[in-house]
Amino acid sequence: MAAISASMVKELRERTGLGMMECKKALQEAEGSIDTAIDNLRKSSGLKAAKKASRVAAEGAVATRVAADGSYGVVIEVNSETDFVARDDNFKGFVNTVVEKLLETRETDIAKLTEGELESAREALVQKIGENISVRRAAVLEAPAGGTVGEYVHGGRIGVLTQLTGGNADVAKDIAMHVAAVNPRVCRPEDMPQSELDHEKEIIKAQPDMDGKPEEIKEKMATGRLKKYLSENSLIEQPFVKDPSQTVAEFAKANGAEVQGFTRLEVGEGIEKEETDFAAEVMAQVKGQ
Repeated sequence: MAAISASMVKELRERTGLGMMECKKALQEAEGSIDTAIDNLRKSSGLKAAKKASRVAAEGAVATRVAADGSYGVVIEVNSETDFVARDDNFKGFVNTVVEKLLETRETDIAKLTEGELESAREALVQKIGENISVRRAAVLEAPAGGTVGEYVHGGRIGVLTQLTGGNADVAKDIAMHVAAVNPRVCRPEDMPQSELDHEKEIIKAQPDMDGKPEEIKEKMATGRLKKYLSENSLIEQPFVKDPSQTVAEFAKANGAEVQGFTRLEVGEGIEKEETDFAAEVMAQVKGQ
């Protein structure tokens, strides 16, 4: 019998959307041939998944939950191929099951989180709906001592958790709403990666108004612009979206809180989504008939 490697199982899973054990068994029966395994799976109950799994799952939903005592919160992203499926009650039910499991276990390793019954439920949903569905990302945010975690979901597509010392759930939610709307890069200026600052500095120094200026002047101007860049991209220094007359840090302080961190997930973030020209696709089908 041909040796079945983990990479072969992974490739078959990516191309079919089926479970690890089912893919491994199919590869064993096909003596290690991925193409033969796919053919065999297409002849069985895996037909829809085999045909659909190559599509990019860049739609979907995010969901959040906070523990009853406010000591921690969780956020999950589950992807589908189309927004239509993302609004389906069966899909929403699956997302709810996943986030409840995450709240219970705090397991952010997707393979471990979804093993067993959850993976079986995902496979059944793939077969029922006919689209690739995947649990993409999971995060847990712990509340600091004496603090709390807030949550906010915007339109089912952006999920935010915020971490405060002091304050309360309402303050944490208001700041989470700000994070959802403004999308800060980091919590505070000192959190910005040095590599990003260096890159931004290079861009600033290459701008036209820097031409011909002495190096020390360039450096002074760059420092000033970097300070502005950090202010615009750091949560605590941004004008609070509900009241731009105060910063987020000032809003938090006025409510007995201090912002310690946040987590923000947006559906499809970072996924290369294939853009389809629907009219051209229909025309091509018509010409092919």
